[in-house]
Amino acid sequence: MSSEAKIATNQAVQTKAKESRMKGKMKEHGELMAAILSGLLIFGGWLLNMAEINTASIILYILAFCIGGFAKAKEGLEATIKEKELNVELLMFIAAVGSAIIGYWTEGAILIFIFALSGALETYTMNRSNKEISSLMELQPEEALLVSNGEQRKVDVSELEIGNVIFVKPGERVPADGVVVKGGSAIDESAITGESMPIQKNIGDEVFTGTVNITGSMSIQVTKLSVDTIFQKIINLVQTAQSEKSPSQLFIERFEGTYVKVVLSVVALMMILPHFLFSWSWQETFYRAMVLLVVASPCALVASIMPATLSAISNGARNGILFKGGVHLENLGSLKAIAFDKTGTITRGTPEVTDFIVVEEEIEREIKQMAASIECHSNHPLAKAIVRHVVKSNVDLVEIEGITDVLGFGIEAIIQGDIWKIGKADFVNLEKNSEIFGAPLVDMTEKGKTMVYIQKNEKVIALVALKDILRSDAKKALQDLNSLDLATVMITGDNEKTARAIAKDIKLSDYISDCLPENKVEKVKELKKKYKVVAMVGDGVNDAPALATASVGIAMGEGTDVALETADVVLMKNELLKIPQAIQLSKKMNRIIKQNICFSILVIMVLISSNFLQVLDLPLGVIGHEGSTILVILNGLRLLKN
Repeated sequence: MSSEAKIATNQAVQTKAKESRMKGKMKEHGELMAAILSGLLIFGGWLLNMAEINTASIILYILAFCIGGFAKAKEGLEATIKEKELNVELLMFIAAVGSAIIGYWTEGAILIFIFALSGALETYTMNRSNKEISSLMELQPEEALLVSNGEQRKVDVSELEIGNVIFVKPGERVPADGVVVKGGSAIDESAITGESMPIQKNIGDEVFTGTVNITGSMSIQVTKLSVDTIFQKIINLVQTAQSEKSPSQLFIERFEGTYVKVVLSVVALMMILPHFLFSWSWQETFYRAMVLLVVASPCALVASIMPATLSAISNGARNGILFKGGVHLENLGSLKAIAFDKTGTITRGTPEVTDFIVVEEEIEREIKQMAASIECHSNHPLAKAIVRHVVKSNVDLVEIEGITDVLGFGIEAIIQGDIWKIGKADFVNLEKNSEIFGAPLVDMTEKGKTMVYIQKNEKVIALVALKDILRSDAKKALQDLNSLDLATVMITGDNEKTARAIAKDIKLSDYISDCLPENKVEKVKELKKKYKVVAMVGDGVNDAPALATASVGIAMGEGTDVALETADVVLMKNELLKIPQAIQLSKKMNRIIKQNICFSILVIMVLISSNFLQVLDLPLGVIGHEGSTILVILNGLRLLKN
């Protein structure tokens, strides 16, 4: 699809989403007002009935029927015609009309009132889940200040193209993903990464849509179209999650149509058979049939899942955990094991110097100066880490006379006539100096650190130890996952010693070392055979196949676009602690759904049995049935709380 088509499609989707939210809000207010007005009319009708002004009371009851039941009756009829399938809404309206036919106007009207109230609650739940998208969209600027030929003009963000330069003033939100090309500022990225402290951005640094420019003006070169920004991906993920239904919800919806047919068939028989079998009067027979119609309707059962699922998805979105659908949220609660990629997931993905050991301390500053001067000519991550470490000591760099990069081994340079080498052990003359570093070298090797040696004129004079530092929350996250009785496995391409050191440090259940990227899928398949339900956490392009293979794929928000698109769950705040939180949210949701289903079925069974024993009156049947519906919806709404 061309960029123009993608933008047009995205604009259409956003317009539709806005219209949908407006309609949802109007529907919520309309249903709530209808329920309240219906309740007031019922109360007025009851007062007139007590005063034996029967005609006036019936008129008020009829008005209550029309106002409270119109929306649900219309919804039920339209759904029946469209899907050619009977539904609960139609069933309840028939029950209310049946109650009125046999003279139970108050009970029928109350049935309509409570059903209208439960409908308003369901709409409220849906709108609360949409609220997260609304708040996100409010953070997304609609206009940008485009710099062209030395002039600035306002344009719609959808008109921005890759390579355009935009100007952002202090206090404004960044309108597009890009790279700073002029100026600098502190940026509040809490909307994207969850980082509470502002981050200083200078020339060459990346900035994201929706973040806030705090201190200075910046010129930013656009690197992504408005439809491809991280911010837009967040919105799309939440929208997708709300439209997908969990397996439990799909089962209930399939079950609903069959159940309604069975209830109507049994009610039809109930209108005739008890008169002949049990010698009930025709009035009693019809009355009991109407009570059965009321109490046997699966309203509470139908409302057991969707409000709870939407509330949980909304809760997750608010806390930086984006689920792409109810099915993934439901599956998280059944996990038996969770596999982690190492680099960028358990670790930060950028090596740091942990030890800088020199043979002669009196020339330590000179060694660091030469090392940084040489390594600044390399793009290797280890070289960059050494330069970062040395620069912190305010060491000035010197001019290099000649330099040679030996791919896969190290780098050689000539400085003031001296030959310097920086690289692996077999690149320098380490065998001639094997005892020079002694016990510290053995200790650092056991801890899985990477060694870089510095040689000057055939003599090894320094050792630099580097390590990909663990994420700050890695240990706590693994501790929480272990407390949930989950097997935790790290899959890494590192050697056995490094993998073992990390696994021991953060208390992993197991690890798989020396794993090539193309072998990750096979390892995940093996884990699935062993544990059945397995999650995979990753962030890179090479993690995408494994994320797709796992029962649940979890991507870090800072990960690649491919990983974000492949995963089932996205941690937008890049916090591993969000994983145990997501699992606990899933378990709580599944527990609430089970509570709702068991409670709904129990209420239906008790009410039906009481009706056959002729101990249940219609008023109690209405209260028991509709009351249970409201209770399961309110129980599901508990998931909106943190």
